[in-house]
Amino acid sequence: MKISARNVLKGKVKSVIEGAVNAEVVIELKGGETVTSIISMSSLKTLEIKEGKEVYGIVKASNVMIAVD
Repeated sequence: MKISARNVLKGKVKSVIEGAVNAEVVIELKGGETVTSIISMSSLKTLEIKEGKEVYGIVKASNVMIAVD
């Protein structure tokens, strides 16, 4: 896999919650943190995503916001 995005997070699928149109996929990263993605049911099936599968969470954004208390 080659990709231009710089924010590529490798992990394992912790859980998948299927809806009528979309699925919520929770990825557990190496350090135990999680990242959640909403993908189409079509993508879920095409990529054969299920619990325990190794995947990449790819973040592509033009802005990263920072907040403090």
